[in-house]
Amino acid sequence: MPPDATPPAPSFSLHGKVVVLAGGSGLLGRALTAAIADAGATLIITSRNRASLEPAAATARAAGRDVHAEELDIGREASIHALRDRVLATHRRLDGLVFNAVQRVMRGFNDQLANWETSMATNATGFFATVRALGDAMAAQNSGSIVNIASHMGMVGVHPALYPKEMAFPSPDYFFHKAGMLNLTRYLASYYGARGVRANVVSPGGIYNPERPPPAEFLARYGPMTALGRMADAREIGGAVVFLLSDASTYVTGANLPVDGGYTAK
Repeated sequence: MPPDATPPAPSFSLHGKVVVLAGGSGLLGRALTAAIADAGATLIITSRNRASLEPAAATARAAGRDVHAEELDIGREASIHALRDRVLATHRRLDGLVFNAVQRVMRGFNDQLANWETSMATNATGFFATVRALGDAMAAQNSGSIVNIASHMGMVGVHPALYPKEMAFPSPDYFFHKAGMLNLTRYLASYYGARGVRANVVSPGGIYNPERPPPAEFLARYGPMTALGRMADAREIGGAVVFLLSDASTYVTGANLPVDGGYTAK
């Protein structure tokens, strides 16, 4: 489209789009499932354990949403390719990938190196294998959007004073992988851009988990680190993801959108 042409009206709707959500079983995964499905997408939610996702998918379908559960082991390239082929065979296209999968392997800075290597195999190699396989599928149709879920921990270093003694100090592999995700996403934006596929990152801040609430001391320390004075609700991340999947963001690629309550702005 020439620069002086009238662009189409932006649309935040995902109606007619087929989206894969890698990592749909956790707290954030469930919130993203609701947001993407409510925006009208045909949504394929994935996990290594398909059976664990099927009740959520069935509930969504009963509410009129088009949600399907599929098995995906990001540690096995054959599983990634099998998922891609099933999606294309069933739905004939793929319009979006949200990569929210993560395996928390390490248990601290002094954990054994074998756990670092396991973390690399899934959170680095598995991540790349997934975005490459599904990115290539979208590039073949000259359109699509990749949205990678990173973290504010990929943007800044750790704040030791945040963690009371009863909380484990964050493991280094998570910081390493989320920072790498940011720059690989910029690479993907450049690599796929000429073929109509956009790639962006959403970097959430700390998300409050009511099922496993953190110590009150941590909450008291974390709040002032943000501009809004609190942790996020998982449901507050979905809007940014829907925006980046939708046609409202057709000129946005290679970007990192922090959804962290102002944590990285202070």
